[in-house]
Amino acid sequence: MLRALAVDDERPSLEELLYLLNADPRVGSAEGAGDATEALRRINRALESGPDGPDAIDVVFLDIQMPGLDGLDLARLLTGFARPPLVVFVTAHEDFAVQAFDLKAVDYVLKPVRKERLAEAVRRAAAQRGTTPPEPSPRIPVHEPDPDHIAVELGGVTRFVAVDDITHVEAHGDYARLHTDRGSHLVRIPLSTLEERWRSRGFVRIHRRHLVALRHIGELRLDAGTVSVLIGSEELQVSRRHARELRDLLMRRTTG
Repeated sequence: MLRALAVDDERPSLEELLYLLNADPRVGSAEGAGDATEALRRINRALESGPDGPDAIDVVFLDIQMPGLDGLDLARLLTGFARPPLVVFVTAHEDFAVQAFDLKAVDYVLKPVRKERLAEAVRRAAAQRGTTPPEPSPRIPVHEPDPDHIAVELGGVTRFVAVDDITHVEAHGDYARLHTDRGSHLVRIPLSTLEERWRSRGFVRIHRRHLVALRHIGELRLDAGTVSVLIGSEELQVSRRHARELRDLLMRRTTG
């Protein structure tokens, strides 16, 4: 059973999060802290207690924007401990997701928090901590989205982005950021999976971190032996390994 600490400076949000955590059968206990300083004191007590001690904490559900020490600051401090608790960020802001995953966060949950979404974060934390296997979630029959769209989550709402609107994709570990002319979206899908899925739709790997849609390449630039592409106003580097394949594909596309 997971021992959880929820941290949020907004009392209603903290109470709602604690209610949902205590209702999850995989959570044995859930405590609350109103700011990062209070949370750090509680975590220090947990670390002194040891992983099997009465004050131990397995996972921290952490808001980001708080007065004084914010959630990202606290997560950075925790990386310095020998055996820190896992971190799940729970926030109203999508903008900090890349920084959160750079800090090895287990998950990034957007407010308003949905019960099903939080349950998935708990499942991931339980799997990483090696607690008793989580109970399988009930299957809810849904219609599969057509292959022309990909589901993204924004502010607790699932939306479908047209694949043809995606200009390029950037890798972030097990996640990928989809770029369109109207903004970007973070999805929990590795870049390699999207590369395989969208190869037939004109997407090509140009770098270990970038997948681009050929139709959205405005220019191919050669400068002192380096190759880059222009997509809108953004210039992306092409690795030497992928440069020849990209040139061949663009030539076939323009002459075919």
